[in-house]
Order: sequence, then C-alpha cells, then structure tokens
Amino acid sequence: MGGSAAAESAAGKNVNGGERAQLRVPLPQPRPFLDTFRANLKETFFPDDPFRAVVRERGAGRRAAAALRYFFPFLEWAPAYTLSTFKSDLISGITIASLAIPQGISYAKLANLPPILGLYSSFVPPLVYAMMGSSRDLAVGTVAVASLLIGSMLGAEVSPTENPALYLHLAFTATFFAGVFQASLGLLRLGFIVDFLSHAAIVGFMGGAATVVCLQQLKGMLGLEHFTTSTDLASVMRSVFSQTHQWRWESVVLGSGFLFLLLITRYFRLAASSGRPWWRGKEAA
Repeated sequence: MGGSAAAESAAGKNVNGGERAQLRVPLPQPRPFLDTFRANLKETFFPDDPFRAVVRERGAGRRAAAALRYFFPFLEWAPAYTLSTFKSDLISGITIASLAIPQGISYAKLANLPPILGLYSSFVPPLVYAMMGSSRDLAVGTVAVASLLIGSMLGAEVSPTENPALYLHLAFTATFFAGVFQASLGLLRLGFIVDFLSHAAIVGFMGGAATVVCLQQLKGMLGLEHFTTSTDLASVMRSVFSQTHQWRWESVVLGSGFLFLLLITRYFRLAASSGRPWWRGKEAA
C-alpha cells in the first residue's frame, strides 16, 4: 500500500507539473506610441487623477459643484461643521497664534523688513489655506531660511537703512515671483521633482539652515546693532569679534536665561512623556 501511494503521489506531481508547464501568461497587446506616451504623461503629472470625482458626476450642475469642492475644499466640510469642532479649533488657533505671531515678527526682522509684514505673514496665509487647502497637518507661512536668504540677497544690492522704500519694493517683487514660481509648480503637477532629491542633500540643507539661524541669533544675544547680512560662518564670526567693545552683558544674561528656560522645559516635557520622575533621572526608568 505504501508503494502504491507513493506511485500515485509521483503521478499526481507529474500531472501537476505538466499542467504548470502548459500554463502561459498572455502578453499584452502592443499599444500605439501616442497612447503609451499619453498614459505615461498622465501617470507622471496626474497620478491621483484629481478630476475623477468631477467626471463621475452626471449633469452640468453637479459637475460644477464637484469642481468647486475640489478647488475650495471647505465647501465639503463646512456644512458638517459643529460647535464642538469650533471650540477645538479656537483652542488650537489661540495656541498656534501665540507662537506664530512672535515668530512672524522675528522672521521679518531676519529679512530686514518692518514687523507688520511679519504679522501679515502669520495670519494671511493660514486664512487662505483654510479655504483652499486640504491637508490638516501642513504648516503654512514663512520660514527662517527664506527670510535670511531674502535679507542676504537684497542687502547685497540695496541697504535697508539707507533706502528702505526701494528695499521694500524689491522684497515685494522677489516674494511675488517666488509665489508665481510655486503656483506654477503646483498647477503643472511637478511635485515629483522632490523625489530626485537625495536624503543626504535634505539632511545637509536642514543642518546648514539650523546653523545659519543659530549664528544669526548672536546679534540679539550679544546686543549688537550692526551685523553682517551674509550667512557664511567666516562673515558672521568676523562681525561678532570685530565688535567686542559693543557686547552688552545684559543681553547675554537675558538670552542665556531664556535659552536655559527652553532647554529645561523641553527636558521636563520629555520626562513627563516617558512617565518617569524628572528628579530621579535615568535610575527610575
């Protein structure tokens, strides 16, 4: 019986192997070059097919409403907005405003612009994005690196103290064309270009940006009135140590105190999130 079972098993394997050998994967029919090229363009520029919801609707009126909901996403969630959601948004808005307002003023000072422009950049972009944006986690507004670059490039051509009106006009022109360029990238669906940036380039940019921002804070930490607009290390160090007679100990003490407060607050927050008492250190972990 054992020999017959083995023979049947071997015969079954041979039959299955023959069936498997006869199976063939059908090759797709060759497509015309224009169809292939059109499909590749659609996959590259419109991978998520943004107008799918519009095309599925029947009737001109419903398609127009779907198109409006696509370009203005608030039309989709505004009808279901509740009072409890408003309370949460109000608390979140107050919390973010307490950070964004002084941050915007600081960024305006980095670009050698009036502080009122920093206030505008703090609340105007979020208001616009709330109506036209679809992401709940995207931060909208100015950044320190862009402010430093604007101050450095424009300061090399026009002095913000000697000719503030021309400097302000140049800043408006530079930001306008930057917005046009970014809007063109969005309309042309060129976000895939970011995929070609290597991890090393992104990490280097982030590290260099942090270093530039820290070096620019030496002006306020030391109480200097005249500081270089360049962002390289040599220019910043030359500007700092060539004005040692203008260092103010009050600014140093105040800046160091606030820096210590930020670091100790961060330590307490990490200790609270880990669930161990801060006064026992690592032994309680």
